[in-house]
Amino acid sequence: MGSAEEDYNFVFKVVLIGESGVGKTNLLSRFTRNEFNHDSRTTIGVEFSTRTILVGDAVVKAQIWDTAGLERYRAITSAYYRGAVGALVVFDITKHQTYDVVDRWLKELYDHAEASIVVMLVGNKTDLAEAREVPMEEAKMFADNNGLLFVETSALDSTNVEQAFETILKEIFHKVQKQKQRSSQSNTVSLASESPASTSPAQTERRPCCIAL
Repeated sequence: MGSAEEDYNFVFKVVLIGESGVGKTNLLSRFTRNEFNHDSRTTIGVEFSTRTILVGDAVVKAQIWDTAGLERYRAITSAYYRGAVGALVVFDITKHQTYDVVDRWLKELYDHAEASIVVMLVGNKTDLAEAREVPMEEAKMFADNNGLLFVETSALDSTNVEQAFETILKEIFHKVQKQKQRSSQSNTVSLASESPASTSPAQTERRPCCIAL
């Protein structure tokens, strides 16, 4: 499923946000390296990893940023929302307080990111189902009401981790394709080694890290 680092058509920047301890770092390491660290330390500032996947006929490089959930690092991470075309808002299904603040995380996201960003609500730690505090139906209804994708995952046993990231990347890709079809004046930035026709003036104005929807 992977590809050489230089051999891709698009780069999508996706951010992981949510309270500290909900499992963002392990979701990232499970998807990008198929690893889980039981002694994972709190993320300080921002870390990122990449993975390349095939979406349709296109090779997409996912650049996934793991943002610190702790309040005192909030100012450091706010700039990293810029350029993001996708976001996973993660909560711990065994800690209702991490779900209660999803609204605040969404507000912060929309304050710093493009309004067209694709957002997925992720209820993590389904391996601890016996300690569940957030009913799946409640979280799914919230996601539906707010136009969010939704999935429950377990970084520990890999449940739905691939599905979560692949679903959001496919949604971003389809959004980009629809926009290309709607207008020849593209607002997308392709880091593709595609045809020269895909290059637009907008490419020279943006950081070479992402595709803006």
